[in-house]
Amino acid sequence: MDKLICIMGKSCTGKDTIYKRLLKNGRLGLKRIVPYTTRPVREGEHDGVEYHFANESEYQRLKASGEIIEERSYNTFHGLWRYFTVNDDNIQNDECNYIVIGTLESYSAMKRYFGADKVLPVMIELDDGTRLQRALNREKKQQQPKFEELCRRFLADSEDFAQDKIAEAGITRSFRNDSLEQCLMEIEEYIRK
Repeated sequence: MDKLICIMGKSCTGKDTIYKRLLKNGRLGLKRIVPYTTRPVREGEHDGVEYHFANESEYQRLKASGEIIEERSYNTFHGLWRYFTVNDDNIQNDECNYIVIGTLESYSAMKRYFGADKVLPVMIELDDGTRLQRALNREKKQQQPKFEELCRRFLADSEDFAQDKIAEAGITRSFRNDSLEQCLMEIEEYIRK
């Protein structure tokens, strides 16, 4: 692995869209690392695309075998949901750049695992009003909307992405997603450096 680009930000900042657009950008030659989760599949998601959807016993097996690089657990309104990255066949020791969506916790864990010189942080920002509207719009499309979880997550983001935690993680640059095309252009330039 040459470089691992870690896309981060509060919920509904556009991380998924930016991730997908960067992957499609042939000039960057990025390969994806698909994280794992035990949370339920959302409408429109597919196993192996957004996440590898696992159950608790699969998580426990991977943990016992030492294959988990980093992990986070959230006590949601719908039970314990785990998110984790596995050192599986998708990560190879080649000259490619990889991309993953993560959190400050996962970014720090990957820096420890792969080395700080290998992991490049890409912090996405967007104002809270726009984020909340996007979250509501997305949740309304679900067959069984989980508004309680949306609220919990929205409030947790303030703590999880507090400025002191961002500074502690060593992140000095962020990208504002007011204009997707401008944001993508700035991120591409940053990755190429």
